[in-house]
Amino acid sequence: MLHTVPLAVSLFDAASVLHAFGPYVLAGIALLIFIESGVLFPFLPGDSLLVTAAIISSTLGVTPWQVAIVAAIAAIAGDQVGYWIGKRVGRRLFKDDGRILTTARLDEAEAFFTKWGGLSLILGRFVPIVRTYVPLAAGTAQMHYRRFLLFNLIGAISWACGLTAVGVLLGGIPLIAHNIDALMIVIILFSILPIVIGAFRRRHVARRNRDTSAPASAERTAREQ
Repeated sequence: MLHTVPLAVSLFDAASVLHAFGPYVLAGIALLIFIESGVLFPFLPGDSLLVTAAIISSTLGVTPWQVAIVAAIAAIAGDQVGYWIGKRVGRRLFKDDGRILTTARLDEAEAFFTKWGGLSLILGRFVPIVRTYVPLAAGTAQMHYRRFLLFNLIGAISWACGLTAVGVLLGGIPLIAHNIDALMIVIILFSILPIVIGAFRRRHVARRNRDTSAPASAERTAREQ
């Protein structure tokens, strides 16, 4: 059985989460990355989880290569789910006032996809939140599946191997290897930066729309009177 994860352990404490999976750590890594990529729950520590797993792989009883392979497969599988949800269901799952499946986030992903095309599946894979929504955007745009699969493979493999390599390199630096908690804080801060920027942008756009619509509404009211 999986080791029981204490309630006090945060999902963002990657080292604790990895150790909590015990001998099933590879399955745990695959599960979390798959959920982040394909089950439309983007608020999981994919980047920090992967880097941490590579740094402490020897204490987990796995090799960096195993971590990279499992992460790549899970990311590819998750993106497939996102693509087919977008292709079959489209925008019907998204709501303006939704907590996770918001039309604003999908709009941003679609704009990113429109700008970069297939490359968005490679570039977006390295950006939290974006990597969850870009496959959906590709599906809603009816991107040809073979083309999607090609870019999906390149993006997922590059991401998994790249972050695992970063973890291996950082793990070879004693100062970092003995201060993993501080490193994870830095990684998480960089990971949530796009979320914070996106929230400020959405708030700015909403405020600007209110400011522009208020005079127009007042003018219509005056004409009606």
